[in-house]
Amino acid sequence: MRDRLYLGCSPASEWCAQVGSDGYFEQARRECRAWINQLRRVFGSEPPRAQLATTSNEHDFGAYLDVIVYFDSDDEAARSYAYRVEANQILNWDADARRELNLPPDQ
Repeated sequence: MRDRLYLGCSPASEWCAQVGSDGYFEQARRECRAWINQLRRVFGSEPPRAQLATTSNEHDFGAYLDVIVYFDSDDEAARSYAYRVEANQILNWDADARRELNLPPDQ
């Protein structure tokens, strides 16, 4: 069965684009792409039957973007990967993501 877990749009302690702000979708897409890339650097590429992706969700203030991991809940490797990524303790962008987002190096 295909299932999904929501992973947020950035590491837990990082600022992210705010719904309704000018250029929100462009910046949010960049952040979600950088987040997916960072998750892959930390956890490796998705196994067959799992996929990291960006999704759009409706909210009272408008649509917002989020990263999710789709997975086949009947597949042990896919399920294990999804839950491992969802339980991540990543608080900040890594150096590669900071470069990707044109952020200054972490102090």
